[in-house]
Amino acid sequence: VREDLIDPETSIQVGIRTFNDDFMGVKILDAELVHEHSINDVVEEILKRVGNRPSYLTFDIDCLDPAFTPGTGTPICGGLTTAQSISILRRLGSVNYVGMDIVEVSPA
Repeated sequence: VREDLIDPETSIQVGIRTFNDDFMGVKILDAELVHEHSINDVVEEILKRVGNRPSYLTFDIDCLDPAFTPGTGTPICGGLTTAQSISILRRLGSVNYVGMDIVEVSPA
């Protein structure tokens, strides 16, 4: 965002638990919000934000609760379950993906 390579108005972060107040315009759906709302509500918000634009998905393992991912580098309770994450990802099939990656995997 600082280098003007990412449009914060069409960017969203889902499931994070620790973050600072400098969102730089990026929409945040933290883990608590995901737990409190339906998966459909979360997916609707994501789709509204990214629209039909070419999109890149980064799946950060750190969004998951360490009970489900012992390989996370951020073992903070209260993260998403694997069931929540899979459900969200499956419902995002209509997104115009140009690429994706999985990051922060730290095998034990």
